[in-house]
Amino acid sequence: MYANLVKAPRRQVRRRHAEEFKRQVIAASLQPGISIAAVALANGLNANLLRRWVKDHRDAQAVEVGAELTPQEAERRPPALVPVTVSSAEVEPAGEIKIAIHRDQARVEVTWPVSQAAICAQWLREILR
Repeated sequence: MYANLVKAPRRQVRRRHAEEFKRQVIAASLQPGISIAAVALANGLNANLLRRWVKDHRDAQAVEVGAELTPQEAERRPPALVPVTVSSAEVEPAGEIKIAIHRDQARVEVTWPVSQAAICAQWLREILR
């Protein structure tokens, strides 16, 4: 009696996305500070699918550059670092430190170069003990 109410399960249809759409969402997800999951959600995609597209895109770029890496090697390879040289101009501070110490009837005035301020501070600690 109820046999005619049973429906066959729906077949899931695999969606196909145009290459232009893929390029646009990959470019959007590669922007700094943009989450792949947010781009996927905004475009009605599964985040894992978009991650795979991004990974495939990066692997394709690595092959184009001439790096013949397997996908496993590409994942383990750290990002390339660019050597940077930092030159610090050794500029000695100009000027003098002037100290005047008054004790009872004695008065002592000392002039010290600013470039040796640390030594001056140590000397001052010793004197004022």
